[in-house]
Amino acid sequence: MASLTLHAVGPIDADTAWQRYARLDAWASWAPQIRYVHADRRLLVPGLTGQVESVARIKVPFRVEAVDGARRTWSWRVRVGPVRIRLHHEVHASEGGCRTDLTMYGPGLVLAAYAPLARFALRRLVRR
Repeated sequence: MASLTLHAVGPIDADTAWQRYARLDAWASWAPQIRYVHADRRLLVPGLTGQVESVARIKVPFRVEAVDGARRTWSWRVRVGPVRIRLHHEVHASEGGCRTDLTMYGPGLVLAAYAPLARFALRRLVRR
């Protein structure tokens, strides 16, 4: 299993970026690959399960493993067919805005293929 960490820095404050993660209805506004999030709750909580629906209408099952609102961190697992990926997100305040970090764990080729889209989404997350 490989790991890959991506970063993005932008002008919005850390609390605003965190809310874009915490509110599932906001995901499609900054992650262009996401059409909708199907889940019983609309806020991130540990144990939450559901499906992320892509713009291609592919539904990807997920399970949220951990959420720490005070530290602005959360982790989840997604499954695409036989491939499982763990993603850990962090948002940090920085001078003039915030920084977000994403560390992904999974098959190296899958992480490398997803990285450009993830990097693009992270940049949108931290922009106004």
